[in-house]
Amino acid sequence: QVQLVESGGGLVQAGGSLRLSCVASGTIISIHYMGWYRQAPGKTRELVARSTHAGDTNYADSVKGRFTISRDNAKNTVYLQMNSLKPEDTALYYCAAGLTVSATTSRTYRYWGQGTQVTVSS
Repeated sequence: QVQLVESGGGLVQAGGSLRLSCVASGTIISIHYMGWYRQAPGKTRELVARSTHAGDTNYADSVKGRFTISRDNAKNTVYLQMNSLKPEDTALYYCAAGLTVSATTSRTYRYWGQGTQVTVSS
């Protein structure tokens, strides 16, 4: 079975930095994209950043210029470098990946990690 495990969350002061990591394990035929979503209490889950297999990236407007997504394909790992953190960045951050896990199908399914908490104090 495929598993995504996030790490790197914590408590920081406004203006500080954190780096989140997500490792995908298990039998993976191909990775179509890996990315990060976040959800704050009372809010819907939103896309933060995403990286496709071709290296294309996209970011939420609220994090452009502050967050950077990167990947280490050899380790099936995606990172999110978060700089200049703001209190409004406080949320549970989820890793997500579009994966093909069976050689008998070409379909891609989305997998989710368990989430890691990021809290930014003012």
